[in-house]
Amino acid sequence: MILKDKVALVTGGSKGIGRAICLNFAKAGAKVIINYSSDNNAAEAAAEEIKKTGGESIAIKADVASSTAAKEMLDQTIKVYGRIDILVNNAGVIKDGYLMLMKEEDWDRVIATNLKGVFNCCRAVVRQMIAQKSGRIINIVSPSAITGRAGQTNYSASKGGIISFTKSLARELANFKINVNAVSPGVIETEMLKAIPQKAHNELLGMIPLGRFGMPQEVADVAAFLASDESAYITGQIISVDGGITI
Repeated sequence: MILKDKVALVTGGSKGIGRAICLNFAKAGAKVIINYSSDNNAAEAAAEEIKKTGGESIAIKADVASSTAAKEMLDQTIKVYGRIDILVNNAGVIKDGYLMLMKEEDWDRVIATNLKGVFNCCRAVVRQMIAQKSGRIINIVSPSAITGRAGQTNYSASKGGIISFTKSLARELANFKINVNAVSPGVIETEMLKAIPQKAHNELLGMIPLGRFGMPQEVADVAAFLASDESAYITGQIISVDGGITI
């Protein structure tokens, strides 16, 4: 298995794309830490599913917007597994609204979770990865960061910031054999997609050259590749898994 005995921490790992990444990593042989912020039942269910297939997994509650919580999550990971090989920064929130109507707290919350959360978690793990002289960091971004989207100035800014962060951190850590990349999923079949009105659903579908929505597994497969030794010569890259929506 390509991730055999690797220790992987996935933020926002209890649902959707994050959950698919956790299950895929476990299938590939990794020991998986599932981070979540509120839904304990979903996180524990994902961990139990991994265990039923012979894998190892624990769930850790932490708000990644808190540097203290991020550090404590890493400390717990090291206490249980002794190392950290892979970090996937998937946790994120959406508080859409046109700028002239946007509440300041909605701006602050999106930036704090999506962008500062990546900073907090990366800063927590890099010292350990440097000591190991190995590691993989994968940041989940969005087509909104590349093309922009009306009503998402806060979300687009947060994800665009992560792209710049990814490239800069990749340069900082390259000498330590730590690769830093980002994955940009397009419109993916998750619970969030099912909740949108049919009209918006059809409009989104019409924007995708491949003519269909993506599946969480398709994003998870790219994440597994970037987490593996097979991607050793790839760093600082943004890999789009979006059906061509950003062409």
